[in-house]
Amino acid sequence: MTRPADKPETRLEGIGVSPGIAWGPAEILGKTLEEPECLPIPRSRVDSEKARFSLALVATRDQILELQKEISENEGENHAAIFDAHLLLLEDSTVLNEVLRITETELKSIDWAYYTVVKRYIDSLRKISDPYLRERAVDIEDVAKRVLKNLRWTDHGEGDSAEPPHSSVVLAHNLTPSDTVSMDRSRVRGFATEVGSATSHTAIMARSLNIPAVVALHQLPEFLTPGDTVLIDGYHGVVIINPAAETITEYEGLAKKEREILHDLEDLKGSETLTADGKKITLSANIEFLEELSGVTEQDAEGVGLYRTEFFYLSDKKLRTEESQADNYRQVAEATAPHGVIIRTVDVGGDKLCPELFENPEPNPFLGWRGIRLSLDRTEEFQTQLRAILRASAFGKVRVMFPFVSTLEEIRGAKEEVERAKNELREENVGFDENLEIGAMIEIPSAVMIADHIAKEVDFFSIGTNDLVQYITAVDRVNDRIAALYQPTHPAVVSMIRETIEAAHRNGIWCGVCGEAASDLDMTPIWVGLGVDELSVGAAQVLRTRRALSRLDSNECGQLTEKLRECGTAAEVKELCHAMAQDSYPELLL
Repeated sequence: MTRPADKPETRLEGIGVSPGIAWGPAEILGKTLEEPECLPIPRSRVDSEKARFSLALVATRDQILELQKEISENEGENHAAIFDAHLLLLEDSTVLNEVLRITETELKSIDWAYYTVVKRYIDSLRKISDPYLRERAVDIEDVAKRVLKNLRWTDHGEGDSAEPPHSSVVLAHNLTPSDTVSMDRSRVRGFATEVGSATSHTAIMARSLNIPAVVALHQLPEFLTPGDTVLIDGYHGVVIINPAAETITEYEGLAKKEREILHDLEDLKGSETLTADGKKITLSANIEFLEELSGVTEQDAEGVGLYRTEFFYLSDKKLRTEESQADNYRQVAEATAPHGVIIRTVDVGGDKLCPELFENPEPNPFLGWRGIRLSLDRTEEFQTQLRAILRASAFGKVRVMFPFVSTLEEIRGAKEEVERAKNELREENVGFDENLEIGAMIEIPSAVMIADHIAKEVDFFSIGTNDLVQYITAVDRVNDRIAALYQPTHPAVVSMIRETIEAAHRNGIWCGVCGEAASDLDMTPIWVGLGVDELSVGAAQVLRTRRALSRLDSNECGQLTEKLRECGTAAEVKELCHAMAQDSYPELLL
C-alpha cells in the first residue's frame, strides 16, 4: 500500500457500521442527483416527451426487478424485498402527474420536470426529524438516478452504465441500497459516506455483505481526488486519507494481528464457555436472517439468544403468513439443536417503522407504538406469529420473549394470547411444546423497577442494552450529534442492569444480555461480576467473547463491580473495566 507524494495524512471520524479494515485508491461519487439542463420544448414535442418518460419508467422497472431477482438468488428474499419500496416509488401517481403537468404547462423537458419534482420531495424528507423517514430520501434518490439515466438513454440512444463504479474504496455523500448490493465485492473493498446511520438500509446491507463501512463523516475534504489512497477502519469508525508511512505500517500490523487472533481462536471451538474459575455462562448468537445460521454454527455458538423477526413486517407480505413464519422458525429450531433459539416477537416501531402500519409519522417513534404495545393492539397478527412459534417448538428447543415491556399488564396480556394460541392448536391437533418458556426483554427503566413482579410471570429475562441505555440516559441512539452521550458504562445503566439480574435470581429465573454491549469486551468483566447467565452476541464475536470469559475470575470481577458503585461517571467505570480487560486479554482489544 502506497500513498500519493506530498499529500498530508487526514483523519476523519465517523460511525463504524460494518467492521473490518480496507484500503485502496478512492473512487468518489457525486453528492446529489445530477441536475439536467432546463430546456424549453415546443408544444409539438410534448407527446414525444411523454413517450420518452414512459419508456424510461419501463426500463427502470425492468432494472429494479432484475436487480431484485439477482439479490434474491444470491442473498435471499429478505435482502431483495427492500426493492419493493423502490417499485412503489417509481409508480407514485402524485409524482408522475406533477411531472407531466410541468411539461405540458411550462413546456420544459421531461428530464428537468422529473428532477424538479423529485428533488422537492427529497429535500422535504431530509428536513424531517424522524431518522427513519429521513433515510427514505435515499430510496427516492436511488430510483430518480435510474430514471434520469434512462431518460438520457432514450434521448441520445445510449447512456451511462447503471452499474456503480468498481473501485477499491468508494467514497460518497451517500450510497443507495442498490449501489451497495450491486458492488463487485471482488474489487470494492470498503466504502464511506458523509451521511447515514447504523440503521440505514445501506449499513444493514454492508454488514450482510461483509464490506467494511463508515458513515456520518459529515464532510469529505475538498482536496480529495480520485486515486488518492484511502484507509477505512470499520472497527473504530475512522477514515484516513493519504495515510502516512507509519500509519500504513500500523494498520498492516493490525491486519496481520487480526488474522493471527482468528487462527488462534479456532482452538476454542467445541469447548464449553467457562470463566477462569469454572463458572458456566451460556454464549449464544444474535441473528435476523436464515442466512446467518451458517455463521452461528461455524463460530460454535450455543444456539440463538436473540432472533429478531422484524423482517417479516419490513419485507414482502407473503412472508408474514403463518405457514411462512412456521417454516422459518422450524428451520432455525432444527439448525440450533440441541441448544435452541429465543424468538423475539416483532418489534416494529422506533427506528424500524413499517410504512404500512405507520401511515402518519409518529411524533416520537422511540416512545411510540412499538414492540409488545403494537402486538397487543393488533392481536390477529400477534396470533399468527405466536401460532407459528408454537408450531416450530415441536421441532426443537424454542423460547419466546416479548420486547419493550413497560408494565405488568403487558406481560399478562401477552401470556393470555399465548394460551389462546395454544388452545386453538390443541383443538386442531397440532403439536407444540406445552412447556414453551416465556421471557421478557428488559429495556425500559420502568420494567427494571418492577422486575421482581415481572420475574414471577416469566421464565427468564433478556436485557436489551441498546434501548435500555437510550431510555436511561435520554439519548437517541441513532443521532450521531449526541453519540458521545450514549454511554453503556454510565453508572445508572450498570446499576439498573445489576438490579435486573438480582431480581431474576431472587425469583429463581435466569438472566441474559442480548444487546450490542454484550459483545463489548471492555464490559465483559461487568457481566461476569454481576452474575449474568447468558450472553448473546453477533456470531463473529462468539469466539472472542469465549476467550475473554475464559481469562476472567468471577470473584475478582465481583470485587470490580462492587468498586463500580463508587463511580460517578461513565469514564470512571470504563477505565476500571478496561484495566481488567487489558490485563486479562490484551490481544483481543483492537
